[in-house]
Amino acid sequence: MCLGIPGQIIAIVDKSAQLVEVDVLGVRRVIDVLCVLEEEQSITDLLGCWVLIHVGFAMSLIDENEARRTLEALERMGTLENETTALSLTAVPQGVTQTGSQ
Repeated sequence: MCLGIPGQIIAIVDKSAQLVEVDVLGVRRVIDVLCVLEEEQSITDLLGCWVLIHVGFAMSLIDENEARRTLEALERMGTLENETTALSLTAVPQGVTQTGSQ
């Protein structure tokens, strides 16, 4: 089962493609923010924000407290390790810098 998992936006990968890098408990992954970026909003406004991630897309913006509560709930359910393992399969390798239209 694939659940939504909280992650924090830490970098812009490609502005024109609306791609950002998120951190989920130390696992970094590139995701699409099309669903949460408002029409007149700059993608840089999302830096530091927490989002709920599902299949490579940020599905909603959440606050840090909600992110922490969700991570704790996933851990209690025993699914957090599976989700972070699945994320790590498409993670951004450590030391690799993503580039794109900035």
